[in-house]
Amino acid sequence: MEKSTNYSKVIAGTMTWGSWGKQLSTKEMIDLMQHCIDSGISTFDHADIYGDYTNEIEFGTALSQSKIDRASIQLISKCGIQHTGKTRDNKIKHYNYSKEYIIWSAEQSLQKLKTDYLDLFLLHRPSPLMQPEEVAEAIAQLRKDGKIRDFGVSNFTPSQIALLETAIPVMGNQVEFSLTSDAVMYDGTLDDILANKRFGMAWSPLGDYFREDGERTKRIKKVLSDFQRKYVADESQLLLAWLAHHPAMIHPVVGTTNPKRLKDSVEATAIKLELEDWFEMLAASQGHVVP
Repeated sequence: MEKSTNYSKVIAGTMTWGSWGKQLSTKEMIDLMQHCIDSGISTFDHADIYGDYTNEIEFGTALSQSKIDRASIQLISKCGIQHTGKTRDNKIKHYNYSKEYIIWSAEQSLQKLKTDYLDLFLLHRPSPLMQPEEVAEAIAQLRKDGKIRDFGVSNFTPSQIALLETAIPVMGNQVEFSLTSDAVMYDGTLDDILANKRFGMAWSPLGDYFREDGERTKRIKKVLSDFQRKYVADESQLLLAWLAHHPAMIHPVVGTTNPKRLKDSVEATAIKLELEDWFEMLAASQGHVVP
């Protein structure tokens, strides 16, 4: 499988741009999009459920009013989660991967984002009722109609991807990965991305470092205090540099709306950690050196 090279090294995550976070105005969204592009971030990550199914509408309105060339950016969106918010009559959170729903959901995203195609369309989370052939039929139809270009998944294990690939190739996988959430390094997920040349993406790439203040955070902070001087970088940049060092070439999905932090995130991709420094950060997170 050929890994796509169209996507920026850092991806702008839009989950907190709307009602689930900063509630940016149309003008603020336009300005932030342009800042991302000027900083080297051309890929924007969405999901239908963000903002209780309203984020895509707000982003699409901003995009249509901007002077941004659609061909110069990449739009990612996801489907499948049935959210129990105010905008849909779902009595319980569940997943829907029927052929009809996948096609309908993609078309809804296109309409809301005011675009003719999605660069990458992901199944948001695996469903125990997922049928590979039905998913494949939906994706084939969307591709035939020119509505999506690449197809992938999010939060899928290697075995779940293997099940899907009995019917359809999977180009990418977006998973939780950071210094403080490293399970995917050991359960085969990153091995699968590397071995099969998939497009790997990491949501929450800074982990819980800035949210927790326990012993682990203190250990990491002590190590980073020395590395900040050595690499002339801040804590966020070092955390992203640690993630980028993995040979699976994971693209971080950065959720900040702070212009400086977005620019700093791109600059972090140029930091080359020394081998022992990478393992020192890992040991600080895990509380022990490798076996």
